[in-house]
Amino acid sequence: MQTRTNTTVGVTLNVIASALFALMFAYTSLLKDLEGLEIYGWRIFLTFPLLTLFILIQGYWPQVVIIYQRLRNERHFWLTRLASSFLVGIQLWLFMWAPGNGYGLAVSLGYFIMPITMVVVGRFAFKDKMSRFQQLACLFAVVGVANQLAISQTLSWPTLVVCLGYPVYFWLRYKTDTNNIGCIWFDMMLSLPVSLYFIFHSGHVLSELPMSFDLLWVVAGLGIISALALAFQSLSAPHLNLSLFGLLVYVEPVLLLVVAYLLGETISPKEWPTYIAIWLAVVVLMLEGARSLKRAKHK
Repeated sequence: MQTRTNTTVGVTLNVIASALFALMFAYTSLLKDLEGLEIYGWRIFLTFPLLTLFILIQGYWPQVVIIYQRLRNERHFWLTRLASSFLVGIQLWLFMWAPGNGYGLAVSLGYFIMPITMVVVGRFAFKDKMSRFQQLACLFAVVGVANQLAISQTLSWPTLVVCLGYPVYFWLRYKTDTNNIGCIWFDMMLSLPVSLYFIFHSGHVLSELPMSFDLLWVVAGLGIISALALAFQSLSAPHLNLSLFGLLVYVEPVLLLVVAYLLGETISPKEWPTYIAIWLAVVVLMLEGARSLKRAKHK
């Protein structure tokens, strides 16, 4: 009974996190006067102190200390931290820039394809064996990508950045043994100088402060939503096994797709085969996850 309760709590927290990420995706429509780089700057600047507070309260600070010690003791470890911060920084910027510039659907498609590219990375980078379900999912994904290539000769660059960039980021975290919230804290900390540059270089919010605090409150809301999303996602992890956590990955891109539609984007008739094929790939992976959960319950 306790295990079932913990699982319910974990699923609830994770779904709330996905809903908050989708809300942040839509929230950019309130920041039309700001450029994507300035929105990204404010997100990092406001999220960092709230994330720090969350880490201290939840007792995760030792993870930060370990990374700091490794920076002192391992000669080239700082290069991996810079690379990690750069890789995730690009993703965080794109997430805030895309919906206000007509690329919301492209980003949501990237998030749909990402689990398949993660499987491929696991197969070739870590020699993981691919199950029949994963092989079938990859086949559907190839069909979808082939259709998109036939239409436009290429996948949209935001789609490629998401579906290829995130697997490289997670691969780096795995290889450097930094797959924890302490790594996220360092990634954001290293991004602070860049975020401050974007804030002062664009200067739209700062120039408006003497006249109106309305824009400041809207920007502050962005930081609060971002911090809450990260917090709920982190809190959900201890209550979920890996298979269930993997299944919940698909909640966010579905919500992002809905947001993109609400913001006025549409899927052209020629693109429907691409989306249908990718969604079939996602369904196959979800079936595999559900099958794994069922087996785990019977053990």
